Amino acid sequence: MDRKRRKREVIIIIGVVALISVLSYITVRAFGSGSQIPPANMALMFILMNINMLLLITLFFLIFRNVIKLYHERRNRVAGSKLRTKLIAAFIGLTLLPTVVLFFFSIQFITTSIEFWFKIPIEQALENSLEVGQNLYKLVEENNTFFLDKAAYQVDSRDLLAPKNRSELGNYTQVVQRAFNLNAVEFYNSNFKRLTQSVSENLKNHTFEPVDADALQKGMADSKKTWSVSEHMAGGEIIRNISAIPYGAQGPDIDGFVVISIILPPDLEKNLGSISKGFEEYQQMKMLKRPIRISYYITLSIVSLLVVFCAIWFGMYLSRNITVPIMELAEGTRRVAEGDLSYRIDVIADDEIKTLVDSFNKMTRDLRFNRKELEFSAKKLYEQNIEIEERRRYMEIVLNNVSTGVISLDSHGLITTINDSAERMLNISAEDVINKSYKHLLKEEDNALIQEIRDRFWEKREESLIKSVNMTIQGKSRSFKVTFNALKDDNGRQIGLVMVFDDMTEIEKAQRMAAWREVARRIAHEVKNPLTPISLSAQRLKRKYKSAIDDPVFDECIQTIAEHTELIRNLVNEFSTFAKFPTANPTPCELPPIVKESVALYEDGYPNIEFHTQIQDNIPMLRLDRQQIKQSLINLIDNAISSIKTKGQITVEVSCNARRDKVYLAVADTGEGISDKDKPFLFEPDFTTKKTGMGLGLAIVSTIVSDHNGRIWAADNPPRGARFVVELPVNGT
Repeated sequence: MDRKRRKREVIIIIGVVALISVLSYITVRAFGSGSQIPPANMALMFILMNINMLLLITLFFLIFRNVIKLYHERRNRVAGSKLRTKLIAAFIGLTLLPTVVLFFFSIQFITTSIEFWFKIPIEQALENSLEVGQNLYKLVEENNTFFLDKAAYQVDSRDLLAPKNRSELGNYTQVVQRAFNLNAVEFYNSNFKRLTQSVSENLKNHTFEPVDADALQKGMADSKKTWSVSEHMAGGEIIRNISAIPYGAQGPDIDGFVVISIILPPDLEKNLGSISKGFEEYQQMKMLKRPIRISYYITLSIVSLLVVFCAIWFGMYLSRNITVPIMELAEGTRRVAEGDLSYRIDVIADDEIKTLVDSFNKMTRDLRFNRKELEFSAKKLYEQNIEIEERRRYMEIVLNNVSTGVISLDSHGLITTINDSAERMLNISAEDVINKSYKHLLKEEDNALIQEIRDRFWEKREESLIKSVNMTIQGKSRSFKVTFNALKDDNGRQIGLVMVFDDMTEIEKAQRMAAWREVARRIAHEVKNPLTPISLSAQRLKRKYKSAIDDPVFDECIQTIAEHTELIRNLVNEFSTFAKFPTANPTPCELPPIVKESVALYEDGYPNIEFHTQIQDNIPMLRLDRQQIKQSLINLIDNAISSIKTKGQITVEVSCNARRDKVYLAVADTGEGISDKDKPFLFEPDFTTKKTGMGLGLAIVSTIVSDHNGRIWAADNPPRGARFVVELPVNGT
């Protein structure tokens, strides 16, 4: 990395040096040959131009580096690069247009102004003014030359420089000064000593110093006829024209010198000086016309580029100040969305961005605090939910283990819970009735009960109700005692209803069975006693009057009395048997032998009926009252035989369900079958479909099966007949 950086720096330095050389060459070429420009100005301008160029290059390098960096960020889809690009483009656009307009306007203005400055009339006026001044000096010099020639001639011809004529020379000096109205006239000998002088009256207070020897020798060295020197004094510039005597003499021929002085007024001297100085400056500026214009162009270009670069730089700075907090906010938002509420933005700002950043930090701090509070509340709620769930499960276990069915409704009469006993009693599934109206539990014939429940609990707001409800479950009539209790909260507001089902079917059946046994006992006791005298009386009447009455009607009546008496006796015997039916005394016993013995009793007596036995292997030992089980099987076979009118089949099956610990004894026939309407009442006393009998056979079978903790039901035997199934527990319970 260091080697690459040093290599890059060397390349940059070489590039800068090469660029400076090129710019220097361009600068020299732009200023022309430069021979007409003072070297000092040329050097200063060259230094300033190069300094400007270096600053411009440095600024351009920094801007270019940032632009390249921004380009790479945008290409790599760095967050915030698009916004920075837009801001920089906006600043460049807003700055470039007025800058370009101002640049070209300034170029035109500078060009026009420079051309105006160097217009020919101004230069001509300065040249004329300078020429006027020069002509004035020339006129003074020509006049003085004339006067010098005359004065030198007179002095030389009259030999006034001789010592003996010194007085006359003095007079002549005054005459010349006054005659030609000169400011001063002086004569010097060949030894450069002033001999005489005459000064005008207005210059009496001024001191005229003698002309020094060098000034006098200057003309001798230049071989001129006249020459002049100028001096400054308090009254203005004094022009002293000098000529040798004789006029135009050279070297040893010179006898002396005559000097004529003319004083120019101070204002004239000053004006002539200003004209001369202005002309010189104008000429100098004229020589600098092109460099000045180029320098203005370059300066203006630098200023314009500086404005553009400053706009780019300011755009970068402003975009960075805007995008950096925004990117920080975006990153913070992402971190907060991911759940990191500890994220904090540390951006230094003092404007609305600071307010936004402070608001974000405050939001994360509040969220962090609220999350802690929420976590604490969630923990407590979780613990409470666990406790509630444990209580609910406990209550559910209790409800599922109670023998009564429990169903709860909400305030709208919709079923919310149902326990296993209720599902089993009503032969329904909780999934089918949950969130459904309680009306689904009751049948159409219970509309009165549905309306009564609605009136009492949802209209009158009563507390409880107990009703006996008969329902047909799986084709069997079931009797339930249903207790309705209103559910109320702590404020006494009704929030629902609970229905408790008690299956009273077996209890009522037992009660009816007990009642029928009592009735059978009384009938057997009250009816059986008179039957013997009636039968004996009929036999006595037949013996006594058989010979005296030869009427067939008499014999038919006696026979009818005997037959019906015997019939009534059989009925009474059935009642007696039903009333005296003993309690079962189960002992370990095998069921298949009982089945075979029972079927064997009928195989020979009913040739038109085919008897079949199907006994599964490995039938376990059961606790049975052998005699009662055999009696119940005989009753079932009798019932099957009576249902077959002509020919048919009777099949006795014995099977075992080891998983349920149940043994099944089934007696199926191909007789007339049993209608669905009669099936619920088959095992009720005094219910029969036969023309004879009291309907106690199946009631006795049901009693025996119940005493063995089993159950019995009737079903169809497809395609024809009925099928009675006895379910007995393997372990006797």
